[in-house]
Amino acid sequence: MSAGNVWIPVAISMANGHEYGGMVCVFKSRYSFQDEEDMFMVVDLLLGGDLRYHLQQNVHFTESAVKLYICELALALEYLQRYHIIHRDIKPDNILLDEHGHVHITDFNIATVVKGAEKASSMAGTKPYMAPEVFQVYVDGGPGYSYPVDWWSLGVTAYELLRGWRPYEIHSATPIDEILNMFKVERVHYSSMWCEGMVTLLKKLLTKDPESRLSSLSDIQNMAYMADMNWDAVFEKALMPGFVPNKGRLNCDPTFELEEMILESKPLHKKKKRLAKHRSRDSTKDSCPLNGHLQQCLETVRKEFIIFNREKLRRQQGHDDQLSDLEGRVGSQVSSKLQDGRNNNILTHTCTRGCSS
Repeated sequence: MSAGNVWIPVAISMANGHEYGGMVCVFKSRYSFQDEEDMFMVVDLLLGGDLRYHLQQNVHFTESAVKLYICELALALEYLQRYHIIHRDIKPDNILLDEHGHVHITDFNIATVVKGAEKASSMAGTKPYMAPEVFQVYVDGGPGYSYPVDWWSLGVTAYELLRGWRPYEIHSATPIDEILNMFKVERVHYSSMWCEGMVTLLKKLLTKDPESRLSSLSDIQNMAYMADMNWDAVFEKALMPGFVPNKGRLNCDPTFELEEMILESKPLHKKKKRLAKHRSRDSTKDSCPLNGHLQQCLETVRKEFIIFNREKLRRQQGHDDQLSDLEGRVGSQVSSKLQDGRNNNILTHTCTRGCSS
């Protein structure tokens, strides 16, 4: 995770301290701390594995299962948007399941923050899941891109879960001009076995023009296909997912998940030696530009790293809320419920910790 993005999971977790944050399907940080060599982030334990693993295990995801995933992920994307975050890498690999089968977005390595009418302008993401406007920025500068890129990625992911392959034959090695040509001349084929509502939803998510693309929670809620969806139940994770991971097995491939340090017989002993070496080098640092730049980055991380304790924050926020109630200023501290007629508690609140809504 880059130094510029390392704070995003912590910032999300701090925002998640309000009344409804714990229900949003976003991977959360619980604690963060550091020593001389490493930054540590303690995050949610999600035992269900990622959707990529289950695709590789040939799990058949039903329409009803994917429909619920789309709803839960739509709530998560709407929540990120309220904090001006574009994830930029929504894909099965970055969607984890908890033990009950509910989805959670993770991996904010290339997430970016935009404010107001700002647009992102760097080419970032995983090629098969990147929206057309991201490639266009790379080719001719383009006008930039914003939150709709995550909804395109959601459409590609949902299509892949249903069909087992993606709507476009794009791979990491596919040239960009070839990809743009695909978007121009190729049509996405939708299975005749899917219901009309699901096809319509996927078409709206995979609309090439970001201005016309379905890209908000309200857009999804307004679809006839979602008329039977109880959004309160989605929000509270009260609906039973169509696929529940096997609790009796390891839902990942251990050959890819184990870190080198875990395989060492005495990792802490070796770490002490490394730290001693680093300290001995402090007085003999060379002055080459690369070294200077790296030192500057490390110094930034050292100074700005947020030591975070979620439980302490929640206790503090609970205390603040009690004071607010006593003083009659509840509206400035706790989130408000806005019933929209769709069995949905819209995520609205006044953030008092430096973020804008």
